[in-house]
Amino acid sequence: MGTPPKSGSARQAESANSANFYRVAIVGAGSLKGKEIAELLNDRNFPAVDIKLLDDDEALGQLEAMGNEVTFIQSVRAEQFERVDFTFFASDQECTRKNWTIAQRAGSAIVDLSYALEDEPTAALRSLWIERERGLTQQLELQPGPVVVAHPAAVVLALLVLRARKAGKIRRVVTTIFEPASEHGQRGMDELHQQTVNLLSFQQLPKAVFDAQVAFNMITRYGNASTPTLETIEHRVLKHYARIAGKDAPQPALMMVQAPIFHGHGFSLFLEMEQSLAMGDLSQSLAGEHVTITRMAEESPSNVNAAGQSEILLSIGRDANHENGFWLWAAADNLRIAASTAVECAEDMAATRPRGKIQ
Repeated sequence: MGTPPKSGSARQAESANSANFYRVAIVGAGSLKGKEIAELLNDRNFPAVDIKLLDDDEALGQLEAMGNEVTFIQSVRAEQFERVDFTFFASDQECTRKNWTIAQRAGSAIVDLSYALEDEPTAALRSLWIERERGLTQQLELQPGPVVVAHPAAVVLALLVLRARKAGKIRRVVTTIFEPASEHGQRGMDELHQQTVNLLSFQQLPKAVFDAQVAFNMITRYGNASTPTLETIEHRVLKHYARIAGKDAPQPALMMVQAPIFHGHGFSLFLEMEQSLAMGDLSQSLAGEHVTITRMAEESPSNVNAAGQSEILLSIGRDANHENGFWLWAAADNLRIAASTAVECAEDMAATRPRGKIQ
């Protein structure tokens, strides 16, 4: 039996209800970041009446769950951006550069997770976690430029340093960040997996992504054919940290290490304070929104127990040789924090975009 046609009053009610919601597009919907954004939009009940999943040829036709519904990934075309309020670019940088101005001209606000627009003059690099920590308020613009999501490692580092500074003046910050394969997308994850399998079966290693052995290994430099280089990622983290933490924040000495892990950043962070400080005072300063301090050995932060969480897991210990030195060991879900930042930025920008307005 067919579905009965809706009455005029029912159609009007549905239209009025839809007018209170936004239209969203996710470019790179088949990527790890794209899937994380789609999940968070649902988890946070983002007021979207329509979410378009867009990607390149490899992902076309894939089925993806959006809440209780299943939808297809479609190709990226100019007409797909018509009447879209927010476009999230979780694609590769080339796709972002090719399509972001098309989306913007169609009236969409731009949220970039690919870092392709980080040097655009009109772009704003943002992390609402850090803006709240610093007590900053962004001036609302009726036609804002693109928003670039701050690198998740820079967000974690900035939050921990800014909070530690509340406990006392910091003399020195030194950190090692352990990079997961998922920062290189599904291709990075697949290559680490295949390298692991091939090593155990004494076969040749695939190196299309890293151009180096990453399975059962830790390295500070990729092979010459790999892009982006690990040095590029390191410089991006430092640049993003400096821009979001502010000019008065201590500048860290930093080394990026590619770790043989699939998912989640690890942070080894050394803080040397100017004066003696009680462990409890430092712990109290670091604890709070987005940070969970673990105190038992079985709860020690790891990329495994951080997976799927928006929280930074943290443990604190004193340095054996430096009276005023502390070691922080932290773990955080890189994809979750990047997606949380992106969705929060869209929620913040929503104040300038009347719901249901046809662009």
